[in-house]
Amino acid sequence: MTKAVLTTKVEPSYDDLPEQRYHFPRTYLRQVEAALGDFIVYYEPRRSSGNLSSRGGRQAYFATARIVDIEPDTVHSDHFYAKIKDYLEFVRPVPFQEGRLYYESALQRDDGKTNKGAFGRAVRPLSPGEYDRIAQAGFAPVIAAPAADRPGDAYSMPGFAEEPATFERPIVERIIARPFRDDAFSGMIKAAYGDTCAMTGLKIINGGGRSEVQAAHIRPVAESGPDSVRNGIALCGTLHWMFDRGLVSLDDEYRLLLAPGKVPDPVQRMITPDRLLLRPERADQLPHPQFLRWHREFRFKG
Repeated sequence: MTKAVLTTKVEPSYDDLPEQRYHFPRTYLRQVEAALGDFIVYYEPRRSSGNLSSRGGRQAYFATARIVDIEPDTVHSDHFYAKIKDYLEFVRPVPFQEGRLYYESALQRDDGKTNKGAFGRAVRPLSPGEYDRIAQAGFAPVIAAPAADRPGDAYSMPGFAEEPATFERPIVERIIARPFRDDAFSGMIKAAYGDTCAMTGLKIINGGGRSEVQAAHIRPVAESGPDSVRNGIALCGTLHWMFDRGLVSLDDEYRLLLAPGKVPDPVQRMITPDRLLLRPERADQLPHPQFLRWHREFRFKG
């Protein structure tokens, strides 16, 4: 097994859903097979779509996950799907280059400039050391957070916050730990929604400077929901409770759905007047229709 970088666009040219699958041609089969069972990093290029003139991609590593299986595409010959598990987005997208540091050594030429030929490969091998550096940079806000700001310290250790770039054991052991994943998910959702409840517009910061908004999964982790910004919404405590119990939901146009007779008038008055969800600025952070559909079918009591 070896780690790898998988490139996927904001509007993928292939049938990618990074939280669950990565679609690729036979050209990269050997490289993907080498990473089977291991962790990978997702990279978003400058081009946002298959259009050669498109721009807007972050040119950054944005998530990590694990390849658990490879299956042939039954519709398109010579194409395959890598099945994904343990998907977790970085709290901080990591640029491929920061100062003189290239996180992937293969992307830097001997003269210090970018190796555009290497950059053109959609699947690239990644050494364990390079993977650790990218993951540490991506999860730095969680790693460096004071213990009081974390729901638990199951993944903390002496000196952990003081030296966030140094670990006594691999970061992958933390990535699969639920307390760490909860913190990372909460951090990315609050950042995407500006610490604001998406159903009421309320933004409350407590005396310690912390946001009171909560990160809600649309499809719960217990029901195979991923820790993805597209599977989350920032909600105040009351609306989070009601959303989890199916008293409120969303249609594919992000309009709020209320279960008849189950949402008290005071709560209805809290909701945005047009009953439209307040949404992140980036289109790739919007709740994904697949997860919204799951919530309507299996949670909503409407």
